[in-house]
Amino acid sequence: MFCIGIDDTDSPRGMCTTYLGAVLLRRLKRAGVRVHEARLVRLNPNVPEKTRGNAAVCLVAEGSRRIAFRLACEAVEELADLSHERTHPGVVVSDGPLSPDFYTRAVQSFCTLDEALALLAGSGALFRGYKEKRGLIGATAAVCSRFDDATYEVLVYRSADRFGTPRSVDRQSLFDADRETFPHTWDTVDRGNDLVVCVPHTPDPVLFGIRGERPGWIALARERVISERPACEQVWVTNQGTDAHIVPGTIGSLAEGHSYLVGGTVCAPPQTFLGGHVCLTITDGTTALPCMAYEPTRGFRDVVRSLLPGDVVRVCGSYKRGSINLEKLAVDSAPPITLTRPPVCERCGKRMTSAGKDKGYKCRRCGGRSDRPIRAILPRTVSPGWYEVPPSARRHLARPLCRGVREDFLRPPSP
Repeated sequence: MFCIGIDDTDSPRGMCTTYLGAVLLRRLKRAGVRVHEARLVRLNPNVPEKTRGNAAVCLVAEGSRRIAFRLACEAVEELADLSHERTHPGVVVSDGPLSPDFYTRAVQSFCTLDEALALLAGSGALFRGYKEKRGLIGATAAVCSRFDDATYEVLVYRSADRFGTPRSVDRQSLFDADRETFPHTWDTVDRGNDLVVCVPHTPDPVLFGIRGERPGWIALARERVISERPACEQVWVTNQGTDAHIVPGTIGSLAEGHSYLVGGTVCAPPQTFLGGHVCLTITDGTTALPCMAYEPTRGFRDVVRSLLPGDVVRVCGSYKRGSINLEKLAVDSAPPITLTRPPVCERCGKRMTSAGKDKGYKCRRCGGRSDRPIRAILPRTVSPGWYEVPPSARRHLARPLCRGVREDFLRPPSP
């Protein structure tokens, strides 16, 4: 048994590393190499050099390692967008267990090419990098990957002669598929905003993708989808929808480009800026942390706007340029609003005014007095619990609330 890792074969103008992996898988089978698992590995979504999804692939196979390496390199040389200045593929074939720590760092932090090369050289793996060889980082992370939590996605691919042309996928069939299989599948559509989510708009080979918790559920949803005739499709086991990129953090000790779960207290009313972006500021008592809900998060911004100073929250998201880009948040405490007003005079019905500090209230019309103000408790529009951005704004790695919350997220942070 060995692992084949590939990364950085696509570019903003086309191709898809998962498509190359699906093509390679079929070529391996024809060459007598048996593929046991196809793994879609999402890495740190904050890496500056990434394309949109920052995905590498890993094929777990059995057979001739050298044939597999040759076929993988041939597939990259044939299909990768090597002419693009940002495409620098890497291929790794490893038959020994490599440290999962490298995968974890590649998802939650940053790894260097030198670190990848050192690990590969010491492992006896076969590897090849192209151009600047940066794809060796993701390819190495892919062969090191171990999923404590895993989901599945079926990716349906277009015929090569259709690449770059408008996709033909029946919209209603996607909503029907979601209706029949949610919450066992997710991010097919965004019902709250009446949007299709699973059909890309880029010129890559993907026609659509269905994500879910088990292969059976995604197969059921996929059967409901009416579309143009696909070239092929592949079920991937993946770390998507797991929050694998999120680590615990504390205000004042956050590192650029990492993703955190951070607790704090709302210290100012949320502000809405030009363009509809909303800023929530929380504090640990000494340091303030801005948290941004950008316009694409749509109705999630209403939750953020409803928070008040004194509310206790936990926020999840990437730390960039001094603020957290919100992916979800937990409201741990949102007390009702208590309003205090002067009482109404029982003799003349006029509202009293303050008679001075600690002197109660006095009616200016008839002189009546009272020591008891009127207190009204107003309910809040937000209550304790978890809230998330809509499917149309969700990152690949972000765990949807329909899957529940990670167990270690359920415990409020220690003071």
